[in-house]
Amino acid sequence: MKKELSYAAEVERGIMTTYRKRLWNPFMRAIRDYALLQPGDRIAVCISGGKDSMLLAKLMQMLARFSEVPFENVFLVMDPGYREENRRKIEENGRKLEIPLTFFETDIFGAVEHIEKSPCYLCARMRRGHLYNRAKELGCNKIALGHHKSDVIETTLMAMLYGAQLQGMMPKLPSTNFEGMELIRPLYCVLEDDIKAWRDANGLSFVACACRFVEQRDAAADGIGDSKRQETKALIASLKKDNPLIESNIFNSIHNVKLDTFPAYTTGGKDHSFLEFYDEKKHGKTC
Repeated sequence: MKKELSYAAEVERGIMTTYRKRLWNPFMRAIRDYALLQPGDRIAVCISGGKDSMLLAKLMQMLARFSEVPFENVFLVMDPGYREENRRKIEENGRKLEIPLTFFETDIFGAVEHIEKSPCYLCARMRRGHLYNRAKELGCNKIALGHHKSDVIETTLMAMLYGAQLQGMMPKLPSTNFEGMELIRPLYCVLEDDIKAWRDANGLSFVACACRFVEQRDAAADGIGDSKRQETKALIASLKKDNPLIESNIFNSIHNVKLDTFPAYTTGGKDHSFLEFYDEKKHGKTC
């Protein structure tokens, strides 16, 4: 008699079959192309409870079983002051997907509750610091976050439209405050629409940010509110109607930068101008 697969096993099989091209392959491409994994790594896979981080946890769990590179995962969940129903939802999804979650508590939501200007920015910075600190206590040398390809594309466009600069999002970064620690983004090549399709096909539901700022935005008539990221999402969706390649073009552009065509740029914290090398080029000298 054929043994019936568990729900988690069915989800994994779907990732390797139905969603192999849309999830597993681009996940593995990021791991390979950006050298995100080294032998002996102990990685804190940081789970917020949303669709992105829960998919990341499942992919990293599967990779640890299949990979020829030996490494360990710790599936780390920081509770920044979730409501009871949100905490319970995260715990239920962990059990459903057979991901062993390690929780720790902070009071970040309480700390930013009365901050009117840029509370999300402060919340994100505080979360990052707590995650690094706890991960290091647990013997990890890396934290993995659930930022995906759509985040990279939106951040690139937002920097230009609202920040007056050309700036991307790196697939990995060394920590400046926690020695020996590194941040990696294994979903760097995975589109959000494909994550949503996987979520819906498996009948899964996840928590969002779960703070009052997001709840207020989602209660707005258009579901967008004042979020510049939401406005950017809407802009990209509109542009895709005429050009289906718009996301790929933006993503590929940050991998194909023609620095010689820019009048100014910053590297290593130092500003440079094309005039530094203009005379040499004018007279046929190489820099």
